[in-house]
Amino acid sequence: MGRREQREQIFKLLFRVEFNTPEEMPEQRDFFLDQIKLPAQEEGMAAKEKDIVYIADKFERIQEQLPGIDKLIDEKAQGWSVSRMGKVELTLLRLGVYEIMYDEDVPDSVAINEAVELAKKYGQDNSGAFVNAVLAKFLRPQQGERP
Repeated sequence: MGRREQREQIFKLLFRVEFNTPEEMPEQRDFFLDQIKLPAQEEGMAAKEKDIVYIADKFERIQEQLPGIDKLIDEKAQGWSVSRMGKVELTLLRLGVYEIMYDEDVPDSVAINEAVELAKKYGQDNSGAFVNAVLAKFLRPQQGERP
């Protein structure tokens, strides 16, 4: 499983946060991970143990940062609050913000591009543009650029 597929699985697991209590999430996480271990009928392969570990670890790190991530999203998404956003868009923003702000292994441009692609796949018609616009506000100016 490549990073793109891992990220998509993290998105699907993180999406469950919106529909379950914090107390239910360990069981939800375990159920989800057990399901992706099973051979996928369409793709003909199951997630390997290293994929499961990566997905579970990254999910846990994101979940720990959710209050701060939501606060950052509220600050940057002018005219929107996390409570008003669509669940798909919110989940992708959380994932993207985490990768931009906390994950040194993911270049900012990759975090944004992957979130936009997932928004196009799982969101509504304008989801990609919305996710792109909000995540772009988290980019830090590069050396020599104006803030």
